[in-house]
Amino acid sequence: MKIKTSLLLTCALLSSAFAWGQQGTVPPESLLKPLSHSWPTYNGDYTGKRYSALTSINKLTVKNLTLGWMSQLAPGADASPANGNRRNQVPLITGGEGPGNINIRSGSIKGSVLAVDGTLYVTMPDNAWAVDARSGRPLWHYYWRTKGGTHIGNRGFGMWHGYLFMETPDNYLVSLDAKTGKERWHRMIADVDQGYFSTPAPIVIGNHVLVGTGNDIDAPGFLQSYDPETGDLQWKFYTVPMKKGDVGEDTWASLDAASHGGGQTWITGAYDPETNLYIFGTGNPTPAYTTGKRGEGDNLFTCALVALNVDTGKLAWYYSTSPHDMHDYDSAQTPVFVDGVFKGKARKMVITAARNGYFFVLDRVTGEHLLTSKYGMTTNWAKGYTPKGAPKHDPEKDATVAGALDSPNSSGTINWQPVAFSPKTGLLYVYETDSFTLTYLTDTDPRGSMGLGGKEEMGVGSAGSFLTAIDYKTGEARWRHKFYTNGIGGGGILATAGGLVFTGDGSGNLVAYNEVDGKPLWHTHIGQVSNAPQTYMLDGHQYLVCATGDMLWSFLLY
Repeated sequence: MKIKTSLLLTCALLSSAFAWGQQGTVPPESLLKPLSHSWPTYNGDYTGKRYSALTSINKLTVKNLTLGWMSQLAPGADASPANGNRRNQVPLITGGEGPGNINIRSGSIKGSVLAVDGTLYVTMPDNAWAVDARSGRPLWHYYWRTKGGTHIGNRGFGMWHGYLFMETPDNYLVSLDAKTGKERWHRMIADVDQGYFSTPAPIVIGNHVLVGTGNDIDAPGFLQSYDPETGDLQWKFYTVPMKKGDVGEDTWASLDAASHGGGQTWITGAYDPETNLYIFGTGNPTPAYTTGKRGEGDNLFTCALVALNVDTGKLAWYYSTSPHDMHDYDSAQTPVFVDGVFKGKARKMVITAARNGYFFVLDRVTGEHLLTSKYGMTTNWAKGYTPKGAPKHDPEKDATVAGALDSPNSSGTINWQPVAFSPKTGLLYVYETDSFTLTYLTDTDPRGSMGLGGKEEMGVGSAGSFLTAIDYKTGEARWRHKFYTNGIGGGGILATAGGLVFTGDGSGNLVAYNEVDGKPLWHTHIGQVSNAPQTYMLDGHQYLVCATGDMLWSFLLY
């Protein structure tokens, strides 16, 4: 692969002329359109498909992809160039309520990169940038002075008109001006002293900014809605029962257990404008591995798909994908909307490949269960199905003093990484890691342990790691492409109308696969891909972008 020097020089000249003038806005109505030239929200559009209608890069032309630019984004308050060359200096905007002496350099891009009107918007924990989409030159850098928190990743921005919204590890929702990077306002969304830390990308629906957060100890999960102009809280939905009479209270041993029961909102969901429902997945119950106070019930609404009315935050329906989870199998994977025929009937569906190794199809209007299949080839933690079609918890696979042989391990067949769906093939493209682990119970106290405690886990082998294509009509894998690694291939997946599926392969390559059979058609060795590839159109050229740690890469046809 050769870098075209003349192209890079041309991009640099264009950058100086167009950089600031090209920064645009995202009207709320534009987010209702199918994904095409831009990438204006976490999954590209509201459906969760990560399917681009662009076709310039296709099965015939992908061999001509070349590197356009690469840009290293260094986090921290002292990261901007200070070499005296004013042209190369990046405006630094500082915010936050921390003391200023906590500088956690979590230099990895794990989220979506918004692409709007010639500008890319990129985040890491405590940091955000606007980057010229033609040249990769940073336009501004925002740095948040943190109070602390767990800095494992940031999934990206939400955007509304000319405003950006991001979450911080110490649990603030921050709104920035997209053109200048200047802070408009910030609001605390959770208390860092209670163990909360925030990683999701906000999603903007109408005049609602929806934000989730996370926690690995015994605290309740929740989703909140904020006004994009003022930052005022509009509503708050708890994912576990918090008061007497709440739906799901009878699935816990007590209200006290429920109100400390987890169900965190780790990942951005999907939105259906026809029903005004926002559908998202929830995390594991707590304590995770020792039943303790939570009892033997389903522990709602943990490990579930939940549908809320966007305007009110009221529950419409739910479906538990791991009733009474005992393996830390979060169901926080991105749900995907599919309109099509299912068993001879036109349906509006939501589908998901869960961390527990099972695939689900539901009616997204009513929550009716339509199909469950086991897509993890070695998945063994469940024993049959419940009357509602969910995998049935097998107590013999819970952590024991002697050790239980489980598959998958607690990281799951897939974890937080975004999936992709092609309406052309009817296939959902997912990661599948078929791992084995021995799970030991280290705390036999019947009261249970806090959070993820009370167990030790030892990996004992793997049957392989795959890029897998699941037929939503049958739940069966149409094909599997094996990675040369036992870990998950990359940071997520992209499908395009050009007949291609893009992702990392776990061995340092960005790869384009044939959507029909999974055969590799193109690759480039750039290092471990840390986010899901994305695509956009600019100046008549289709670009492909992805990240490896703190490095942003851009490829294009020209």
